[in-house]
Amino acid sequence: MSRRKKIIIALVLILLLLPIALFGFLYYKINNVNTSEQIDGVTNILLLGTDGRENESAYRSDCMMILTIDNTHSSVKLTSLARDTYVEIPGEGMGKLNASYFWGKEQLLFKTISNEFGIEIDKFIQIDFEGLMDVITQIGGVEVDITEKEMKAVNKLIPSTYESYDNPNKGEMKLIPGSGMQTLTGYQAISYCRIRDIDSAIYRDGRQRKVIMGVASKLKSTSISDYPNLIKSLLPCVSTNMGSIELLNLGTSAYNILSKNGTIKQGQFPIIDEVHSKGGKYKDAGWVWLYDKNSVVVLKQFIFDDIPMEDNKYLN
Repeated sequence: MSRRKKIIIALVLILLLLPIALFGFLYYKINNVNTSEQIDGVTNILLLGTDGRENESAYRSDCMMILTIDNTHSSVKLTSLARDTYVEIPGEGMGKLNASYFWGKEQLLFKTISNEFGIEIDKFIQIDFEGLMDVITQIGGVEVDITEKEMKAVNKLIPSTYESYDNPNKGEMKLIPGSGMQTLTGYQAISYCRIRDIDSAIYRDGRQRKVIMGVASKLKSTSISDYPNLIKSLLPCVSTNMGSIELLNLGTSAYNILSKNGTIKQGQFPIIDEVHSKGGKYKDAGWVWLYDKNSVVVLKQFIFDDIPMEDNKYLN
């Protein structure tokens, strides 16, 4: 992959994941890139956060989200898919959703999502957690409201994350002093994203979204002069199967939407309640989420019809 394309990916990651479209917009103008093509309808992009901290040659996706650029309803949506969702993986049998990435990377994950949820996706952007740590370190941390249980859990994870974090600017290791609103450093924020033992992966997905939104909020007040260093941090850690012009067109489309309402709508699947899902150990799959297959309508109507999950008639 060329360096120019990687730079564009990094810009679009900043633009899409972290809604600060101004810099991306200026970049396109300065470089005279034609991004005038109108993106119609609903475009779904699979966002993958991979965690290679165990130095494995093949590892599972630690974070899976569907980024929806919905020009029909003028909205941008971010929907977490629980990695422990029990699904049928084409050619492999039943297993956890993130196992499909382990066995067949993005292509098998695309097929699994299509077969299981009826959502066709063929685009992805992948970022390794190391790159996200660098971004958070460079912007001076992110504001996150944490509970007492989360504080105790994250402090157990911080030492190992800090030790493996190869950044000369990471400073002296510090634990989080208490609950409530805290400014988390890069290694603290990623440790927070990795918490699982106190609840389950479904709640970890929510923590990951909180960190992403926290970075977005922080970047709104970050000087444009700092962006080249942010892009430099992301370059080694990102990949996509989209072309440069397609990335730029999608980025511009997201910019146009967010400049009007400025809000990314958030969703989570499976639906976690006593009726539509059940979590626990199942057969030889370990801890998984079993879900009501009919509740997929809630996911699809959120993504394609812009109906908030909590307002869906199926749940009421």
